[in-house]
Amino acid sequence: MPAPKTPALTTDIIIELRDRADNPIVLIRRKYPPHGWALPGGFVDVGETVEHAAVREAEEETALQVTLKVLLGCYSDPSRDARSHTASVVYVAEAEGEPRAQDDAAGVALFNPETLPSVLVFDHARILRDYLIWRQQGKLPPVQP
Repeated sequence: MPAPKTPALTTDIIIELRDRADNPIVLIRRKYPPHGWALPGGFVDVGETVEHAAVREAEEETALQVTLKVLLGCYSDPSRDARSHTASVVYVAEAEGEPRAQDDAAGVALFNPETLPSVLVFDHARILRDYLIWRQQGKLPPVQP
């Protein structure tokens, strides 16, 4: 029996900087298409846990060593990435220090989650809306079919 064809597994990380007033979040400006602002993240390697991939991707793209705080959710809309079907496991993490753009990031910036840039790629605007509810109300987003 052939192996089933499945979506690629990815992870995205919402990094809160705990050593700054109001705990801003870190977004990267993508070096490769699609261009725009995004959460740090990327593909999970074979043999790697999703948690390890989240920590690795955060460091590769922002130079920050993160501590995962909570699993925000799994985002798997087949249209979330125009390049191919991906399913992303999204974590909220915290870090301290000065982020630096590395790897797939052309730039990095800090944002108040209530005043985000207008051009967010993939489904990151939806993810960040869910995050804002969690941050303000302490409630995880409802599962979306």
